[in-house]
Amino acid sequence: TRRSSDLAMKVFRTTLAAVAVAALTILVQTLLTTSATSAPAAPANIGIIDSSLFADEKMGISRVNSAMNQLEAKFQPVRSEIRGMVDRLNTMQSDIQKKRAIQDAATTARQTDDANRLEVQIKRKQEDARASYQKESSAMLEPLQADIAKAINTYAQAKGITLVLDVNRVPIIYAASSHDITRDFIDDYNRTHPA
Repeated sequence: TRRSSDLAMKVFRTTLAAVAVAALTILVQTLLTTSATSAPAAPANIGIIDSSLFADEKMGISRVNSAMNQLEAKFQPVRSEIRGMVDRLNTMQSDIQKKRAIQDAATTARQTDDANRLEVQIKRKQEDARASYQKESSAMLEPLQADIAKAINTYAQAKGITLVLDVNRVPIIYAASSHDITRDFIDDYNRTHPA
């Protein structure tokens, strides 16, 4: 009885395995037949763009250059102030080194403290300027980047391009120059979006 029960179980498992293999074979065959009879995918019309050229001073997007120039002009006074502070610190440190041997220790210590305080001020000013620059840059350039992305989509659709790759974001080993749309896009953008 136990032996007949084991034998019945073996037969059941073997039958179940055979049914599963047959079902899997039919499924695979159906998928292969369906994919072979469906229409092949349309070839992609690919455009390659180099977004780093958008900021080129002579050949780039005029609105990007205008925004960058405004940003640089806004931060030029802070940059000049920091440069002046660094020059003053360098002069102070040089004077301390030159006069260390001929002046009293208290004077040297006071001058060193003054130089250290100035160095801390410079670091704070640089950090504040960096944070402010990043904030201003984001506020000014993010809407422009969104507008450019929208314009790339519109341009690609108008030209029948189904895929646009930016060489600054996707490494491309080779692409024929006929796929490069950078110059044509920049010209189109400057024409339709004057600064």
